Amino acid sequence: MDEPEKALRVGSFAAHSARGVIRDRKTRRMTMLGALAVALVFLACAVVIDAREHLLIAALCWFACAWMTVLAVLLAIYDLLAVRRESRATREDLQRQL
Repeated sequence: MDEPEKALRVGSFAAHSARGVIRDRKTRRMTMLGALAVALVFLACAVVIDAREHLLIAALCWFACAWMTVLAVLLAIYDLLAVRRESRATREDLQRQL
C-alpha cells in the first residue's frame, strides 16, 4: 500500500521544466523579460561596485549580466523561429482550405 518515495532527479526535473518554458509562448516571453530585468540589476551593481577594491565581485556581476543577456537573446531567437513556424503552418492550413 505504501509506495516508496522517489528521489528527485535534478537533471530530469531541469529538462522537463526547460521544455515547459520553451514550449509555452507566454512563459517564454516572461522569462525573457525576467532575464533582461535581472541583467539590468547586475549591470547597475557592476557599475556601482569599485573594481579596484572588489575585482572578483565586479567580474562576477559583469559575467552574470552577460549570461542573462545571452539567455534573453537566445530565447528571443527561438521565439522568432517558433512564431515563423506557427505562421507558416497557419498559412498552409488556409491554403488547403481554399
